[in-house]
Parts: sequence; C-alpha cells; structure tokens
Amino acid sequence: MTYQYDLFVIGAGSGGVRAARVSAATYGAKVAIAEDRYYGGTCVNVGCVPKKLFVYASHFAEEFATAREFGWTIENTHFDWHKLLTSKNREIERLNGVYKRILEGAGVVIMDGHATIADEHTININGEKITAERILVATGGWPSVPDFPGKEHVITSNEAFFLDHLPNKIIVVGGGYIAVEFAGIFHGLGVDTTLVYRGPLFLRGFDHDLRAVLADEMHKKGINLVFNTNVAAIDKVKNHYKVSFTNDETKDADLVMYATGRAPNTKNIGLENVKVKLNNSGAVIVDDYYQTSVPAIYAIGDVTDRINLTPVALAEGMVLARHLFGNQNTTVDYSDIPTCVFSQPNLSTVGLTEEQAREKYGEIDIYKSKFKPMKLSLTDSDERTFMKLIVDKKTDRVVGVHMIGSDAGEIIQGIGIALKAGATKATFDATIGIHPTAAEEFVTMRTPAN
Repeated sequence: MTYQYDLFVIGAGSGGVRAARVSAATYGAKVAIAEDRYYGGTCVNVGCVPKKLFVYASHFAEEFATAREFGWTIENTHFDWHKLLTSKNREIERLNGVYKRILEGAGVVIMDGHATIADEHTININGEKITAERILVATGGWPSVPDFPGKEHVITSNEAFFLDHLPNKIIVVGGGYIAVEFAGIFHGLGVDTTLVYRGPLFLRGFDHDLRAVLADEMHKKGINLVFNTNVAAIDKVKNHYKVSFTNDETKDADLVMYATGRAPNTKNIGLENVKVKLNNSGAVIVDDYYQTSVPAIYAIGDVTDRINLTPVALAEGMVLARHLFGNQNTTVDYSDIPTCVFSQPNLSTVGLTEEQAREKYGEIDIYKSKFKPMKLSLTDSDERTFMKLIVDKKTDRVVGVHMIGSDAGEIIQGIGIALKAGATKATFDATIGIHPTAAEEFVTMRTPAN
C-alpha cells in the first residue's frame, strides 16, 4: 500500500521534533508533524527554559546582597513581575519560531491542529484523513492534581508562568524537582513561601545526603518546609485561601500551587482505537526500539513515563530515526544520566546514590566535602557547598557523584563524561584541579568519610 507519509509525528516537543527532523533531513523520509498547542513542547514553553529564566530572576536579590560586600553600592532595587513575563514571553516566542524553522528547513510538513489516530496507518486532523506507514506518539506529559475538596482553587506549573501578579503568600505542594524549584523561585522573588510534602523529606530517589543538605539550605534561606503532611481541603475565604492539612493545622495563602507529578498525555489521541497497550499510570508501553504493541505505532519521551528529561527524549528521537530509516539498531543507554535540580542552591547528580551503591556493590568508599563557597567568603551568608563521591571499593570505579552548590549542573555535566568513560578514584586523584574553583574539590578529596 502507498502511504502519504513514511512517518507521522504527533507532538512537536523535543523528542518529536528531533525524530521528525533527523528522519527527513538525514534519511530523506517523507515526514509530517502535528501540534495543537506550542512548538518546543513542555520544556520550551512551560518547563525547563522559562523555569530557569525564573530561577535566574529570583536569585538577583542574593546577588545584590553579595555585591555590597564587594564594594558595589546597590540602592532602590525593585522587581517588576510584568517585565519578567514580557521578557520571558518574547524569548519563548523566539524559540517557537526556531523550532518551526528547523522543521521547515528539514523538509518536514507542519500541521497545526489536534491529531488523533484512527487506525494503525491513519490520522485524523482538521477534518482530513492522513495516511502514514508509521506513526510516532510524542505527546509528552501534563500536570496531575489529585482529587480533594477545593481542587478547583489550585494552579499548576503551567499557570505559574503566566500569573497576573505575584502573591504575597504561596503554598507549594509536592516533593519533586518542580515543587522544590518553584519554592525557590517564589521565595527569591519576595513571596512568603511554604513547601508542603506528604513524606519525611522531598526529592525521593535522590541521594539522602543531598536531600538533607538541600532541606537545610532552603530552611536557612527562609522557606517554610512542612513535611509529613498533606492538604485535606482548600476553602476560598474572600480574597485568599484557607488550606487545611491532614495534621489538623491550617494556613492562609493567596495562592496554592500543586506540583505533585505529571501524567502521560495519552488521552484523546485515539490510542484506544488501535488498542495500544498502556501501563497502570497511563503511559505507552514500548520495547527497546520504542515500538508499541501495535507494530506501526511508536512512542518516545515523557508519554512513555520512563526517564522524563528533555535530553533523554532527544536521544530517543535520534535513535528511533536511525532505527527506522538508517538501519541502525542502536539503543539509548539509560545508565549514568546526569541531572540537575535548579533549586537554590542548585543540586546535581550522576550515577548511583549511596543507598543504590551499597545494594549493588556492598563495599563502597564515600568521600564528602562541605565548605563555604569563595564567592560568599566576604559575606555573612552561611550557605554551604556540598560534594560527595561514591566509589566501588573492589574496582576503584567512581559510581556516583553528587553536588549542591552554585553551577552544580555545569560541573556535573563534565563529570558525567568521566563516569561514562569508567573513571576510577585514582583517575580523579591524578587530575589536576583548577584553582580556585569549587569543582577542584572533586579531585582533591582523599579521605573516605565512611
């Protein structure tokens, strides 16, 4: 049978755009892509990019305070939320255009509209039926809010990027990286901020020392951390909200933001029409080559709910294009993926946590360092940088590296290469440090802490 396209992609986020572009530009496939919301997906529009811009904005208050100790006179500082929104929106619009130009330059046919799968080789969009030899689902995820009395009063991270004005008091609910990052953002912008998490400590799955150190640093900055409780109900009282917790306490807030997870965006795209198998969380089940239970339909990125990171979706899109049109049966290596939480201070990590390493290797050596960063040495700030190395005792291989501190993500990115290359502690020890930097501490730690 002759199809109109070799590949039809639903979703123009990071993974979908990469798969479409490489398939068309590198391998000459005839490709179309459909998007009903915004080009660049969550990351560009309501995720990584605007979030980091907000992090930058929220850190200037501390920068101004630090600058005074370096001889600068800082007077009459004033933050304009609407100016930030305008600047952010301008940058996002620019990036939307970049994504469209990338697709057009690669020869990909762009279709604006909501696409649904009619059958294994047919897509409905804008009242038209399109046929394709293969269909790729790259629709990402969407914020998920549990049901409880007053749910209708909360916002998610999607709305946080477009607030009409900043609240005086906010309660952020959640314990993942989005909740932690937005707690730092709002606090840095002068909002009285409370972070509520149902567990004993946020960022479950990260190394315990990192979680504990970050909680201490956020507390020192003035963020109110409330653990081991959850929201029972939210009531609107005049122009604010009364939040009742499961520990029988209450707290008033001008705004409540929920960051309690994201669900795979698999509804209303026709997957039920072809009986694509989903797991219990609603994510598309795929094999090592991103093929679903329906042979002609594939899925990558957050919609598969595995490792929900933009660079992972990009890697998956590249591998899929090579597999489908380049006869290359390579797969993505999901081990030792560096990641960063843009908390304040930043948290970044690569490899195994201490808990994972003990379970996998048994005998390990732990190296730790905690110090005041040089930039703050002239100030009365008590912020501390924390670093940790985890070494398999038997092979001397470094299996985990963790950091809290300024530019942690920039530093760990390079160290991620070392872990991929199988670097040992001896390799770290033989590496000359760059002085004076925080990063040099990773090659000067000599005495195990365990």
